[in-house]
Amino acid sequence: TIYVAIASYRDWQCRDTVTSIFSRAKFPERVRVGVVDQIVEGEDGACDAPYKPCSEDPEQHLCKYKDQLDVFQVDAQLAIGPVFARHIGHRMYRGEYYYMQSDAHVTFTRNWDEDIISQMEATKNEMAVLSTYLTDIDGSIDENGDSLRNTRPIMCNTDYEAGQNNRYLRHGSQPEAQPTIRECLPYWAAGYSFSRGHFVVNVPYDLYQPMIFQGEEMSIGIRGFTIGYDFYAPERSVCFHHYAEGKNAVKRNKVPHYWENTSQYAGAGVKAMYRLLGVVHMNPEIDPSQWDHTEEDKYGLGGVRTPELFYDTFGIDVVKKVTEHHLC
Repeated sequence: TIYVAIASYRDWQCRDTVTSIFSRAKFPERVRVGVVDQIVEGEDGACDAPYKPCSEDPEQHLCKYKDQLDVFQVDAQLAIGPVFARHIGHRMYRGEYYYMQSDAHVTFTRNWDEDIISQMEATKNEMAVLSTYLTDIDGSIDENGDSLRNTRPIMCNTDYEAGQNNRYLRHGSQPEAQPTIRECLPYWAAGYSFSRGHFVVNVPYDLYQPMIFQGEEMSIGIRGFTIGYDFYAPERSVCFHHYAEGKNAVKRNKVPHYWENTSQYAGAGVKAMYRLLGVVHMNPEIDPSQWDHTEEDKYGLGGVRTPELFYDTFGIDVVKKVTEHHLC
């Protein structure tokens, strides 16, 4: 069984993503999708709403698999960012054997479920996590739903970036190449992740990080590293992303973002970033008394590795705020 978690903010493509998940799975009966759907009712289409009533066309995948689709609908005005939305998505997990996290604007390939499970099992690593920044959809899938790509995207660079408070790491994607060997990665991507289900239990999203966008990936990635998880690039792409560029630019740029609510939650993101960086030991210059330690045992580090080992291994200086750029 596979649990797929999606956090969607006023995204008209969410229902298409869910349809793609079910329609192109080899074993759709083994898939359950959980969506945190943040919408303005009456303006935005709900993620579980088929284009036609099920009474008219019951063969629509949103109708056929409605019992395997759980949607937690949230008034968009109450949205406080993807971290909290994905926290809710984690709480919708019900013990499935595998866990997959996906953005709400993704198209899957035919038999994606069989393919990604085979890639996962090939690692022979219970603690493996397959994760990457997805390739753009343009020119990637044929009319039968098969991938046209024989390259894989990897993540091996990161840089410090100044934000609303302090400096944080922002990862980058690198030019794709044909895979020759199984490749470990230092970083984790929020837009696509596949693992055993226990990843949700061991590395839950921190509900005390409102109004955070840039930063969630290093938080989950470093916490996962300390718990003992190893990150890998998928050997083959089983889904592709609809980026706001090229022919998709006009449509995707019309999709609102949660930060339209920023004025309602002024200052929340600053405090949350203090906590995010503090938990993973990335802001040693800040007195720990300045950030919230609530439930840090639950949303904090593991005991297998230290964050300092992560920084030393991957060339990150948390004092000088520089990276070595030696991994690519």
